[in-house]
This record gives sequence, structure tokens and C-alpha cells, in this order.
Amino acid sequence: MASHPFSVRPVRRHAPWSTPGAVTEPAPGVFFVEGPASNWIIIREGKRFTLIDGGYPRDLPRVLDSIRHVGLRPGQAAAMLITHGHVDHTGSAAWFSGEYGTPVLSSPGEHRHLLGEEKFQVGPGRILVRAWRPRVFAWLVHVLQAGGLQHNSIPAAGIWDEARLAGLPGAPVAVPTPGHTPGHTVYRLPAAGAVATGDALVTGHAISPIGGPQMLHPMYHHDVAEAFGALQSLASVPERLVLPGHGPAMTVDLAAAVPALGR
Repeated sequence: MASHPFSVRPVRRHAPWSTPGAVTEPAPGVFFVEGPASNWIIIREGKRFTLIDGGYPRDLPRVLDSIRHVGLRPGQAAAMLITHGHVDHTGSAAWFSGEYGTPVLSSPGEHRHLLGEEKFQVGPGRILVRAWRPRVFAWLVHVLQAGGLQHNSIPAAGIWDEARLAGLPGAPVAVPTPGHTPGHTVYRLPAAGAVATGDALVTGHAISPIGGPQMLHPMYHHDVAEAFGALQSLASVPERLVLPGHGPAMTVDLAAAVPALGR
């Protein structure tokens, strides 16, 4: 992982997870939920909301509690947007689709991943050769406990277009950032001055010893060179409130941070 001078600090241990402690409102109507291992975002507009990502399968009760905590009902979701199809971000998607008919939408490049027809998850071989490391072993235990090996296809998953995104709460704007997975997408929230970066850029991770803007370990990326190339798309994003797939929300000057990350 490249070193860089932007908000790097040792990671501190967190208190036991609780909904009130995990939910923040870093911008009006935008609720960031820092899950036990991956995050999700609730964008409220009246009684409707957009949900971006949805944790591991066994995070479903937490996702539902967080929605109710901000004064909404789970069935009021206008759509669930997926940054990418990894199980730690799509864990509750099939349930929302089946229970409420919530549209689960991704980029065209990620669609087959959501349908279960393709898989770009990190392979067991890459994990096992590193499992002797305490951080990797602890992360692997959490993956197993959180349902990371469950079948997680979403048969009714759809593909967004710009007009459909514009009509959702928060009016998200998609920015293609392939590399982590072939169809990985970042979602800008211009009115909130925020950007949901998924795993294209994170601010912490279970196996990382530091906090602050960073790339995930290369073993997680489908195409490492392309993942670093996608940083250039992030460098032109004007929003400064970063809502990552892993780690806390953070104010970041992406134009300044990205060149250091790419070194």
C-alpha cells in the first residue's frame, strides 16, 4: 500500500456495535451507517429514501434498525443502489427485493455479478496464504460469521440509467470506477456535497493498520492496475465528503489525495 500524508493514523479499537453509535448524519438527509465490517448509506427525502449498499447477509437486522432509527420504514425504499456485487455490500439486497419489491440497481458492468452469473470475489487461495496474519485471520472469522459464504444472487436485479438515478432521493450521479470489480461505480450526491466511494477508495479496513484515505489490499481487486487507474475518475469529483464502503466518513480533498494514493 502506498504511503501518503492525508489523515493517516493508527486504527483504534471500536466499542461494541450499536445502531445509535453507528448512524451519523454528515450532511442533511444523508445518513452514514458504519457497519461492523462494511458500510451503507440512507438518503432521505420525505418518507422515501435511497439505500446505497447493504452490508453482509447477517447485517440485515442492523440495516433495518438503522432505517427505522432515522424515522423511515424499510418498505419506503425507492431503490437500493449497489456500488459493486461483493457479498459484504449486497447482503441485504435479495431480502429487500423479495420482501418489498425494492428495485436493486447497478451499473451494466456489474449486472451479471448481481444475478449470480459471474463472481469476482477474492479467491480462497489469496486469503489462505495470508491467514496466519492476525488481522487477516480476524477478518476471515468475521466473514464466516456474517454470512460471507452464503449464496447471494438477486434474480430481479436491474440496471440504472441516468434518468432513473436523477429521480431517486438524493439524485445520485454515477461515476464508473472499474477495477475492484468490472462494474464498480461511485455515486456522487451533489446536493449534499458527498460521494459514496464503495471500495474504489476507503478510509479504513479490518486488515489495514492505518486509517485515512487508502486503497484496499491488492488481493481484493479484480484488476489491480485498473483499480488504481479508477482513482483518476475520483480525482475530478468535486464533492469532499467521502462516504466509503469501509472506514469512517471523512472530509477529503480528492484532487490532492488521489495522486499520493497512486504512488
